[in-house]
Amino acid sequence: MSSFLTLVINSGSSSVKFSVFLSPEQTCVASGAADGLGNEHAKIKLVSNGEKQVVPLPGADHQQALEKCFEMFAEKGIDLDSIKTVGHRVVHGGEAFNSSVVINDDVIEKIKACSSLAPLHNPANLLGIEVTQKLIPGATQIAVFDTAFHQSLDQIHYLYPVPWSWYEDYGVRKYGFHGTSHEYVSQQAVQQLNLDPKSHGVLVAHIGGGVSATAVENGKSVDTTMGLTPLEGLMMGTRSGDVDPSLHKYMADTAGMSLNEVDHQLNKASGLLGISGVSDDMRPIEANALEGDPRCLLAVDMFSLKLAKYLAALSVSLSRIDALVFTGGIGENSAFVRQKIVKYLVHLGFQIDEKLNEQNAAVISEISSRKIAVIATNEELQIANHCLALSK
Repeated sequence: MSSFLTLVINSGSSSVKFSVFLSPEQTCVASGAADGLGNEHAKIKLVSNGEKQVVPLPGADHQQALEKCFEMFAEKGIDLDSIKTVGHRVVHGGEAFNSSVVINDDVIEKIKACSSLAPLHNPANLLGIEVTQKLIPGATQIAVFDTAFHQSLDQIHYLYPVPWSWYEDYGVRKYGFHGTSHEYVSQQAVQQLNLDPKSHGVLVAHIGGGVSATAVENGKSVDTTMGLTPLEGLMMGTRSGDVDPSLHKYMADTAGMSLNEVDHQLNKASGLLGISGVSDDMRPIEANALEGDPRCLLAVDMFSLKLAKYLAALSVSLSRIDALVFTGGIGENSAFVRQKIVKYLVHLGFQIDEKLNEQNAAVISEISSRKIAVIATNEELQIANHCLALSK
């Protein structure tokens, strides 16, 4: 196969992130983002050949940002005519998509139909598709869904114990998210840890601003922590994770809060931010905790314990456990948090090597332990991999 370019697009409500890969080698030749779209502080950043370029784009919309992006590509010698495939991150595919697909009118209509499940994300993803189709009409456009990897879950794992009509009529079920990351990292774990591709069990902890964990058996997701929305499951940067479902009614009755106000607080003012009172970023919280700040220490301890409890619960869904893998900004960089999580998992055969952990080594387990690995996620590369598979 001769070389061609793959463009990866992650279109948000006020931003567009992009990467260009030389395929089939899958070497990243450029990456960047346009942020603050729609306001006077909008700007675009491009990194190529080790050089960083930042250009102000006051008031720019998505189309203007991508037009500027392509103009900057041309200045760097990146030939737009060589872009054969464009991979789009789409947050929610519902039950309509269990794999990546070439985009056509039917796919677009189905993505629109899933927008009620991701009202902030899917419309923005569709906008990126629309603009890119207009600017690069000759390229094959491909949708890669955050939820697709988790479509392998059995009903026993994805159904909620609520009236059956809620599922049939409204699609109420666990969908799971971060699927592209969990898929990539679990595949890397098989390669790097020399696991049997056809017989393995891996626990993956994606720990960043958003946090989720997944049980992966023989390359397939069998259970995961996020649910109908990304709010379910673990304590996160600003999200509460699981709370009593009656909390909404309680806060409405006692504090006079509306449903939307409670939902906003659980999504934007809870988690690490809510408990620490300092930040939604683990780095200052960890620093303050080490200096003795009681609320920051409590935030780290709660965060770590909840993750360990969910990892232990997920292990029940696996027929075997070969490895625990940490990924995401916190998972890849915080030895402090990893150590706190693993200390609760000794009964599952996990023991951390403190020296290797402090060094952020690739494998941080003791010799007698089940494998514990730290693997950097690369969702953009995984999207490019899906594009390559569909372009053959």
